[in-house]
Amino acid sequence: MADYVCPHCNGATWVLDENGDATPCVCRAEKVRRARTRGLLTTVPKRFSGIAISDDGREVTSSGRPLTFPPEVTRSVLKYIRSIDKQLENGRGLWFEGDTGTGKTTLAMLVSKEALKAGHTVAIYSMPRLLAEIRNTFDAGSQSSYAELFAKLTAVDLLHLDDVGAEQQTEWVLEQLYAIVNERYEDGKSITITTNLTVEDLRKQISERTVSRLVEMCDVQVLFGRDRRIDPFEDSTDAPSAGRISGNAQNA
Repeated sequence: MADYVCPHCNGATWVLDENGDATPCVCRAEKVRRARTRGLLTTVPKRFSGIAISDDGREVTSSGRPLTFPPEVTRSVLKYIRSIDKQLENGRGLWFEGDTGTGKTTLAMLVSKEALKAGHTVAIYSMPRLLAEIRNTFDAGSQSSYAELFAKLTAVDLLHLDDVGAEQQTEWVLEQLYAIVNERYEDGKSITITTNLTVEDLRKQISERTVSRLVEMCDVQVLFGRDRRIDPFEDSTDAPSAGRISGNAQNA
């Protein structure tokens, strides 16, 4: 793909119409999309590449293996996926909250996978990895500046942040996270997050002003139950239980 040259514009991304006026070439949108995400983590990790949801939203599978989730949560995820273009256009996101090992990341990766499939730009980061990337921009010899990374993180259609609240709390961390969330909030850009913390606990961890924006931007899906990594459940009686908080529940 790096060696590809568009035959319509010879790589210029503009073509002259019959009146001699320059108009965007058909390749321009794709070139801009690639430029926005160059250097970001934009692919679903291998472990989650086989995730799928049934047409009725009743079943989520991983490489054909069924996974058990509360039906009200999977229905909400399916509804979001089916209207992914509208959701991202309106800056709506999803917030998956709950115990360790209940499948929050799995469902968030499903959303990111479907957004990519629909042709949208997506950046996928765990919070510790994202903060490491930001720190690296301040190192001597870094190939990317902080301003460049920030611009890319705030330009993608969907920013997927995993394990929010797991990072060590410092003033620097709080400012970095707030800056990214606030920029996307003001620009109407979607965020999907996962966290082990309740809304109230997350307010204490990453600040009221950041959580207030996230709650307004996202529909909150709550999962509780066993850690399926340690104690895999066999049937729906052991599946995570669920709750849901709508997007504008500022006092949740």
